[in-house]
Amino acid sequence: MKKLVQLLFAIVLFSSCNNAGKNVPVIAFADAFEDNTIAQAKQGFFDALQKNGYSEDQKTISVIYRNAQGDIPKLALSVKYFISQKVTLIATCPSLSTITAIQNTKDIPVFMMVSPTPELMKVVGDSGKAPTNLFGVAETLGYIDTSFSLIPKLVKPKEGKLKVGMLFNQSEPQSAGALKRIQQLAGQLDIELVALPVNSTADVQLVTQSLLSKNIDAFFANPDNTIFGSFETIIKACNKAQVPVFTSEAGLVSRGAVAAYGADIYQWGYQAGEQAAVFLKNKSTSGLNWQMVKLRKRVYNPAAAKQFNIAIPDNFEAVK
Repeated sequence: MKKLVQLLFAIVLFSSCNNAGKNVPVIAFADAFEDNTIAQAKQGFFDALQKNGYSEDQKTISVIYRNAQGDIPKLALSVKYFISQKVTLIATCPSLSTITAIQNTKDIPVFMMVSPTPELMKVVGDSGKAPTNLFGVAETLGYIDTSFSLIPKLVKPKEGKLKVGMLFNQSEPQSAGALKRIQQLAGQLDIELVALPVNSTADVQLVTQSLLSKNIDAFFANPDNTIFGSFETIIKACNKAQVPVFTSEAGLVSRGAVAAYGADIYQWGYQAGEQAAVFLKNKSTSGLNWQMVKLRKRVYNPAAAKQFNIAIPDNFEAVK
């Protein structure tokens, strides 16, 4: 009889633990590719969840993480796997992950980060509204004007008109949108813009060399996943050619760009994580909508500024 009681107790305990496990929210996180700057958003997202009482260490959430390593079919398979597991929410970083998630589910809440607005991603419906399951934090391209306008203030042309080079990936909505904006702005600032297309990170080294051969005075790194994934290749080539790199992405400054005005990638992820925590607490998306980035920074790299003898304005914060 004693053994029977012990057996029944074990069964009840196992059942209780199993049921408790089923009540733990499952967080799926989809990264489109490996990148040190983009990774800061993931860190910020989970730090915000932990601050609100949700972490794997505390066993208050379960996490399924997938990184597609730049493989789009693999990214789609990852999202479909999340859906099959009936996860509580899908966190996406950057835009490629967000678009893939939205294309595959209309029911599971998607919390985006390092993504442009739904309109720029072309995921709005005929009504002009974003998908009802899209949340998290997005950015417009307005900050690019401030970033690009820094160049003529800080760089003198070798001869004649200031010449700025950039790469763009036409298949990425935010990159194509940034190109149009920069082309217009370059005309207003009397800058000669030399823009060359790339299709993947494999093209970047060769195309960057081609761009540098056109005697550009500065390179502008626009919001483009291909640029993020190949930035070390770009910065190495530009430094060798004595061409300073400017960017609209604050995270790229610590990787060698001279200066930037743009979103703090860690805080971008943190802001998305705070919204996800509200959803987990309320167990509802009622009252939630996707948000705009709240924190943008003016930052510069002291070593890069010194290398190119560029005087940085006082309102810029130095990064390591």
